[in-house]
Amino acid sequence: MKNILGTDLQCCSLQPVTGYFRDGYCRTDETDRGSHTVACIVDDRFLEFSQSRGNDLSTPNPAYHFPGLKDGDRWCVCALRWKEAYEAGYAPKVVLQATHERALDVIELGDLLAMSADVGPKE
Repeated sequence: MKNILGTDLQCCSLQPVTGYFRDGYCRTDETDRGSHTVACIVDDRFLEFSQSRGNDLSTPNPAYHFPGLKDGDRWCVCALRWKEAYEAGYAPKVVLQATHERALDVIELGDLLAMSADVGPKE
């Protein structure tokens, strides 16, 4: 698996456990209709934006073992949602090394680079 920089995909987060496959990585396949490929460090502004668009990422949902996100958590965000937030001025910072190359199917590399969190891997 490669990231948007063309190197090996790094882990996004194991606390909380993220990813379409809930393995910590922003991996994807044909069943992932949301393309959960953008590794982000979410902030309150993005969480409020996402909630205003009908996707509440802050409220825990025990049925899905979802703890709810808070400012500073790392999470694999859907590429289209990140792009929408970017265009509206609410995009969270991106962990480039943990962002799957398939994010480039939806988002320009320059936009992702402009929002780089410039941080290393997190287990």
